[in-house]
Amino acid sequence: PPTHSGNPDSESRRGFLFVSIYHFPIFACNFVSMKELLTRTLSGAVLVALIIGSILLSPWAYAALMLFAVTVGTLEMANLQSVTDKTHRGFGLFFNVGLFALLSLVALSCLPLQCCLFTLLFLLMPFLLALFSKQYDFKTIAAFCYGSMCFVSIPAALMLFFYRQDLFGELAGPGLLLLVFAFLWVNDTFAYLTGRLLGKHKLFERISPGKTIEGSVGGLVFTLIGILIYSHFTDALSHATAIGLTLVAVVFGTLGDLSESMLKRQVGVKDSGHLIPGHGGILDRFDSVFFAVPFVFVYLLLL
Repeated sequence: PPTHSGNPDSESRRGFLFVSIYHFPIFACNFVSMKELLTRTLSGAVLVALIIGSILLSPWAYAALMLFAVTVGTLEMANLQSVTDKTHRGFGLFFNVGLFALLSLVALSCLPLQCCLFTLLFLLMPFLLALFSKQYDFKTIAAFCYGSMCFVSIPAALMLFFYRQDLFGELAGPGLLLLVFAFLWVNDTFAYLTGRLLGKHKLFERISPGKTIEGSVGGLVFTLIGILIYSHFTDALSHATAIGLTLVAVVFGTLGDLSESMLKRQVGVKDSGHLIPGHGGILDRFDSVFFAVPFVFVYLLLL
């Protein structure tokens, strides 16, 4: 996100004013060449189109997009944990893609819900990998495997459950998934603008120097206003549920943003990857979504 990165170098690259809708600029001035601006705009627009288009097209289309995100995101997590050996990276990728495939097939009603119990077997795999590893200790392998499972593959699969009416009733469908993205896009946009205009007090300076308390509060307030307006025109979402959903998504989305910044700061990198020109990697763009989704999922199940 524009001012949420925990790396000062990343902040300096963004020395221009812009409004972000899933991290691509609307207008800009100073310090950025037109070529870079055009690159950021086009790549951001393609990313938004892919996300919205796949969600609306079918659950299988979105599953395919998430499979790609899980594959790349797992390898980015390996880089952040300094796991460079191809064998270890391959096993970690196998665990995460396998876990995502299992949960996705359950979400898409190809397997019964009871099959989710097989997730426990995947959680034991890092122990076996560390047991036979001569290059990395358990801490490194656990950070890589469990980090990518919890931060990438499980959240990516959980989003597919949002299509199931037997779990989420009238809320289920592509609209619910788009709503979660909208929460975080709106919050990101107005947190940036409010922080630029009013930001004085750092929210978490040790991790993300550009993030302010005023910006975070502003993003939350405008997101709440937006969802209350939306809930006024739909019977599927009451005002109370809408407020709770917004708080969960925004608060944990912000914590996800900070968590990914922490990982990058620990290894001294600006971005988790270079897949998306001008934006970084999968983890840079999906950090808040992946972190917030499990909490949103549980919140909705408890309603």
